[in-house]
Amino acid sequence: MTDSLFDPIRLRDTELPNRVMVSPMCQYSSREGMSTDWHQVHLGSRAVGGAGVVMSEATAVSPEGRITPHDLGIWNDDQADALEDVAGFIADQGSVPGIQLAHAGRKASTERPWEGGGPVAPADGGWDVVAPSDEPWPRGEDPVPLRRLTREGIADVVDDFTAAAERARHAGFEIAEVHAAHGYLLHEFLSPVTNRRTDAYGGDFEGRTRLLREVTAAVREVWPDDKPVFVRISATDWLPDRASWTLSDSVRLAPLLAEAGADLIDVSAGGIHPDQTVPNSGPGYQVPYAEEIRERTDVPVGAVGKITEPGHADALVRNGRADLAILGREFLRDPYWPLHAAEALGVDVEWPPQYRRAKPK
Repeated sequence: MTDSLFDPIRLRDTELPNRVMVSPMCQYSSREGMSTDWHQVHLGSRAVGGAGVVMSEATAVSPEGRITPHDLGIWNDDQADALEDVAGFIADQGSVPGIQLAHAGRKASTERPWEGGGPVAPADGGWDVVAPSDEPWPRGEDPVPLRRLTREGIADVVDDFTAAAERARHAGFEIAEVHAAHGYLLHEFLSPVTNRRTDAYGGDFEGRTRLLREVTAAVREVWPDDKPVFVRISATDWLPDRASWTLSDSVRLAPLLAEAGADLIDVSAGGIHPDQTVPNSGPGYQVPYAEEIRERTDVPVGAVGKITEPGHADALVRNGRADLAILGREFLRDPYWPLHAAEALGVDVEWPPQYRRAKPK
């Protein structure tokens, strides 16, 4: 039988109740990296709404790994303790709690988007940012100070991801996702646009992918054997007129990540440079990237990109284009999208007992 959107899927010994995942979406609502009532309500309501996987926003593995001073963090035990109730509530609703572990690299130390998104200087509460090479994110304003990572600094990054994964495990998360997309640090190492190194972490494909492979293996080493590790990548830099990261590179990378311990590739795109050219932006515009990786590697994938309609999401799974349908902005519009999608598709799913009086007959 063909799998559908509301069929479960097992990754290692963890069963996801359906194929709908809440995409990690930054809320920029933390204080000193600590989760707040906003995170409990925001993530918890999507679990109440029936999502199979509820993934946290990008959660910084170190203070310098934040995008903004208001990012969620897990670089200390207090932050992990504060996330226990969030992960526990998600699991209590029957969803699988996931956490995206992240480092912003050269895109760090900025204002929140609704405050303009410009750089925050160290004198104003920002910090020096780190990157593979000496080139800052191209801005109209003066960039914040940038430091090229040394080999010791790279080892510290691996250690930071490892320690963050250990804290996330103790906090009750069941999926760890390594963030290697959207122009942040691990993507910066992958792409020749941002990685001009000539040592073992630069140069050719093997060198540029080394850090991500090491981080994935390190997270896998401390993550429970029965629980999955995801990796989010940008399948392409959307920069066809220059040497950049391409879909062919992603196809080549996927089995190496699987060998390092990744159980699913969360396939997004872009973010490495503001000159990117998006070929189209219609419904499912990034799905073909996930589909090609899945077809050519047999590595499970999640697909993103304006997936909004139940029939479309269901078809992605039924037609074998993706193993998970990952929704972002649509979940901001409708926290209960899976319950409404099941009704539209004629699938009978459980509603929370507190809400059953409103379930359509």
